[in-house]
Amino acid sequence: MAKKQDGGVIILSATEEDILTVIWGHSQGVYGLDILNRINKANKETNRREIGVGSLYPALKRMEQQGLVTARWGEEALGEESGGARRRYYAISADGEQALIATQQYRQQLSLSPIFANT
Repeated sequence: MAKKQDGGVIILSATEEDILTVIWGHSQGVYGLDILNRINKANKETNRREIGVGSLYPALKRMEQQGLVTARWGEEALGEESGGARRRYYAISADGEQALIATQQYRQQLSLSPIFANT
């Protein structure tokens, strides 16, 4: 769950960071199942644990409530392709972009920090 620290910096969970990374640059949005498939494909290729819909959709709902993503219902007709359900598309918001950039900058700082600084 994204948490706001003192100073207004939003700390993202690993799942939230993955979601924002997937939808970054897709101004029309990416639908939930596609987000899940992209994350799990990367997880499988790197021997990481896959996530399920029970983790994805609650995270997306929280992120929408926190203003990290925006969501809209798709216009496609209900049919066999979508299993009869309308798709909900998610896009990164300005706050979501800021949170993702801050997280990536933090990761960069970690990689630049010497492991044994005092030896």
